[in-house]
Amino acid sequence: MAYKFTTTLFRALIYLFLFVLLLVTLAPIWLLIVNATRSTVEIQQGVAFLPSTHVFENYGILIGRGLDMPRGFMNSMFLAIATTVVSVYFSLLTAYGMVVYDFPGKKIFYNFILVLVMLPMQLSIIGFYQYMSKLGLTDSYWALILPSVASAGAVFFGKQYLESVVISDLIDAARIDGASELGIFHRVMLPIATPGAFTMAIFAFIASWNNFFTPFILISSIKKYTLPMLVQTLRGDVYRTEYGSIYLGLAITVVPIIIIYALFSRYIVSGIAMGSVKE
Repeated sequence: MAYKFTTTLFRALIYLFLFVLLLVTLAPIWLLIVNATRSTVEIQQGVAFLPSTHVFENYGILIGRGLDMPRGFMNSMFLAIATTVVSVYFSLLTAYGMVVYDFPGKKIFYNFILVLVMLPMQLSIIGFYQYMSKLGLTDSYWALILPSVASAGAVFFGKQYLESVVISDLIDAARIDGASELGIFHRVMLPIATPGAFTMAIFAFIASWNNFFTPFILISSIKKYTLPMLVQTLRGDVYRTEYGSIYLGLAITVVPIIIIYALFSRYIVSGIAMGSVKE
């Protein structure tokens, strides 16, 4: 009886601890959304947990100051979708080749990918910019989309995932039936790897959506600015008193990520869980 009571109490404490962590995680996001609906005067008066009625007023200030938020939203959405599709497809294709085929230098190639995963983008940005400049891709979205073909982090995750779901007998059966190697990848492996592909897609989408550093280096035309770049312009002196507008601009960049995560969070759990189990 005492053991059962102790177990119940311990479980209740764990649930309470997790609930506190949930509140700590959600509180900043909720306050951001609430402040996006408040005026500057209300924000200066103190913290509030209930939304106000000044969201359209704040949005009007953003538009009145020359910030084209709809265009920035569409620019970010286009880049995020294009980068996600390219990254997931070619990363899974590369990971599939590393898992299924044996070739000379396979281990060296994999170790090279691990090194690239650990290197931050900032270390290579000068050489990357010079390379894009020689190709004539500066101030172009192609300079942001094409490098996602070789996403080291996505290849690493895809390899770990495919190692847990690849069935050699199924691949051999498809070859006996006359399927091509690309046909096997598209018709056999992609359906099996759907949870992992969704997980990679969510991570790639969020990374592209939040990316500020690389577009800031490569993009110079304001009409091509993404949402994070437009929000950065709110830090100028002319906006220092318009806190409601600043919070609204930040909220616009966060809300799509929340929606994407809410819709596809189950794929993240199942994809990571499957990728962590190996035979």
